[in-house]
Amino acid sequence: MLRHAFTLAPLILFSLTAISQPAPMPPAAAKKPQTFEKFGDKRVDDYFWLREKANPEVIDYLKAENAYTQTVLGPLKDFQETLYKDMLSRIKETDENVPYRKGEYWYYSRTEQGKQYSIYCRKKGSLDAKEEIVLDLNEFGKDNKFVGLGAYDISPNGKMLAYSTDFTGFRQYTLRFKDLETGKMLDEKAERVTSVAWANDNQTVFFVTEDATTKRSDRLFRQKLGGGKAAEELYNEKDELYGIEVDVTRSTGFVTLNAESSETNEMWLLDANKPDGKFESYLPRKENIKYHIDHAGKELFIVINDKGRNFRLVTAPEGKADQKKWKELIPHRADVKLDRVDMFKDFFVVVEKSRGLPQLRVFDMKTRKPHSMAFPEPAYDASPGQNAEFNTALYRFNYGSLVTPNSVFDYDVAKRERILKKQQPVLGGYETKDYQSERIFATAKDGTKIPISLVYKKSLKKNGPQPTLLYGYGSYGISMPLSFRSSRLALLDRGVIFAIAHIRGGGEMGKKWHDDGKMMKKMNTFTDFIAAGEHLVAQKYTEPKLMAMQGGSAGGLLMGAVTNLRPDLFKAVVSQVPFVDVMNTMLDATLPLTVGEYLEWGNPNQEKAYKYMRSYSPYENLEKKAYPAILVETSLNDSQVMYWEPAKYVARLRTLKTDNNPLLLKTVMEAGHGGASGRYDALKEVAITYSFVLSQLGINK
Repeated sequence: MLRHAFTLAPLILFSLTAISQPAPMPPAAAKKPQTFEKFGDKRVDDYFWLREKANPEVIDYLKAENAYTQTVLGPLKDFQETLYKDMLSRIKETDENVPYRKGEYWYYSRTEQGKQYSIYCRKKGSLDAKEEIVLDLNEFGKDNKFVGLGAYDISPNGKMLAYSTDFTGFRQYTLRFKDLETGKMLDEKAERVTSVAWANDNQTVFFVTEDATTKRSDRLFRQKLGGGKAAEELYNEKDELYGIEVDVTRSTGFVTLNAESSETNEMWLLDANKPDGKFESYLPRKENIKYHIDHAGKELFIVINDKGRNFRLVTAPEGKADQKKWKELIPHRADVKLDRVDMFKDFFVVVEKSRGLPQLRVFDMKTRKPHSMAFPEPAYDASPGQNAEFNTALYRFNYGSLVTPNSVFDYDVAKRERILKKQQPVLGGYETKDYQSERIFATAKDGTKIPISLVYKKSLKKNGPQPTLLYGYGSYGISMPLSFRSSRLALLDRGVIFAIAHIRGGGEMGKKWHDDGKMMKKMNTFTDFIAAGEHLVAQKYTEPKLMAMQGGSAGGLLMGAVTNLRPDLFKAVVSQVPFVDVMNTMLDATLPLTVGEYLEWGNPNQEKAYKYMRSYSPYENLEKKAYPAILVETSLNDSQVMYWEPAKYVARLRTLKTDNNPLLLKTVMEAGHGGASGRYDALKEVAITYSFVLSQLGINK
């Protein structure tokens, strides 16, 4: 007889809006204590066994939690269906992306009503030509509950497709090759591929594979197609702090290999016309120096942080590095971060971040004189679009804001004019003028001003605090974009203020903003978020009983830490694929991503780092006290944050919480870090999340 790993806990009473009857008894995971000791600190982990994915008891427990969650949220089922229909009604289900030119073809993807996945297509010569379907992901969806597309790379002559797919959500992709003239698949394939690049001979492909256990991209291969020979290994990155990636410059002049840690990198170049040649290192790696090389004409363009953390731009002649021949085009600036440079035959575009907002500056290739693109809103998101052609007069970029639907523009560099190619259709009578966005600033404990972006419906009657959802991330130097989501209207139209806290650890305000929220300064991330919540309360936007918070992955760490520090500040928490078991994960070098992330979180094998991480790790710092209502979401096949982290967190919190608020764990059993892969399935997941948030804030219709 199978011994289940959970028992029935005593009856706990709590209420969701529209739920009047007592909730069912939640499952309680069996305690199987394991003791860990380091630097004199003993940690007893009752739920370490939940990482045994092949153990039927583990799956039984996750299913029991799912059943419990489904039962507790059962009274909201009609509300979830209403939310789903609301969000679906905003979407043009049969739609097409803006085509882009590459070689002789125009490439685009499209969706069809009722189908979960995109269809990738092209037309030869003009957009009036006959459509050719290159890859239809819906065909894979017939036999797989999850479909993820990794690489999608067409050979320079347009005759061959290299693509990779993942059917579990674990983000381990299999590379295949398709002859686009015959439609037949080639025999060559490769497992666990993370990046791909074509040489100019249209027969040679370079690809990188990851380690099966750690998922670190570490090996570079060269594959000659059609000859029946096995791929040749060219490079193996031994340093566990580094991962590698292969690419090709837009000029098609060089195939590039980049070995990179979070703070240091090294690049190798190979003439793309000589695929049998040898990759040559450009600048040997030097601690805390990062650079990226692009190419145009006979010059290399190098973005490098050797003179400051926010990077500068220099040019150099082709060939081996000689820094005496470097010419500085853009110096380092303390208040502007240089993110990237896009190179073209007659111009190049510099992507920068200033005052927390993206800037696009266009430089004439001959004169090297710049001009800036102006954007109409005080807070917005702008980013490079699909720019496949090197010899072009147009630069494609994406633009949007919290109230402006995402738009695709072509910028005529010579005329300095932008052409709107498409704005994301938002059905149901959406009008930008009906919504308001704001940017306000909270003051952190040390006096730092923390930006908060807000959006709400103008008809919202501000006669007192309003229901509010505060979102945060704050890690890896990643900025939270001020982009539009039609699904968010399900919140705004029900009177909810949506807010984003641009906390330290992210990249909104430059590299120092990241530096001040990582390693031994990580606590700033959490206290910044608390300051943002307190500011919203102080300014009468909301109050604790009307405020929920949401974050995922590293943002889930944020949710866990803030919930421990200030459980009184929020009514509800949505913690998605949360990195909450910090100590166990960062002490296990065999897990995916662990060693490479020592430079983000610290190395707990060093006592000072161990004690600091131990002070904020959500799992270890759970206490016997009252907590807000909490919904924890994860996926069984998550490779970035393993499912057992949120499972353990919920199991332990159940034994400590003294309140009657709901604590729910929802596991998607056929998905990975990003959740459900199909677009309809993904919307249904959002509807469940929103039903929980809204019901906790007193809204149930």
